[in-house]
Amino acid sequence: MVNKDGSLSVRRQCALLALPRSTFYHSPEPVSGDDLAMMSLIDRCHLKYPFYGSRRIRGWLLDEGHCVNRKRVQRLMRAIGLAALYPGRNLSKANQAHKVYPYLLRNLVIDRPNQAWSTDITYIPMAKGFVYLVAVMDWYSRRVLSWRLSNTMDTAFGSTRFKKRLSAMAHRKFSTQTRGVSSLVRTLRGF
Repeated sequence: MVNKDGSLSVRRQCALLALPRSTFYHSPEPVSGDDLAMMSLIDRCHLKYPFYGSRRIRGWLLDEGHCVNRKRVQRLMRAIGLAALYPGRNLSKANQAHKVYPYLLRNLVIDRPNQAWSTDITYIPMAKGFVYLVAVMDWYSRRVLSWRLSNTMDTAFGSTRFKKRLSAMAHRKFSTQTRGVSSLVRTLRGF
């Protein structure tokens, strides 16, 4: 945006843009080949051990035969944008503003099929992205009643599978088990 041959001086143009003049005259130096090779090694170590910090990466580099200072490892990790992965502080503390829902099955003895079901969504890492898996499971028999895979996680993904399983179970003729399904439907309507 600053033009050397303009009608305004460089000083005035930088002042109008609120830009320090040193930034205009600064020309960044390219990264040296030695630093690029070291960044490649640091990246390889971080992919293998993402929980390693600069100290352990330095130790890994020493084991690989590269004598390097820890401060250099820190500088190169900052340049690449790498940081060690570790659990943060106070992750187990509950937020006081969040509503605590009651556990509806606390004192319930599960002694027959279709009395209680559970559902869960998890992801399976693939070569390019993730695949999401939703499963409906019977608590008594530990049997997977229904499951579905999807490449997107939207609300229809989990709810359609659960509704289909409920409607299929409702049409079956069970003597004692139908009561469990109807009570489950009543419980779910409360949500």
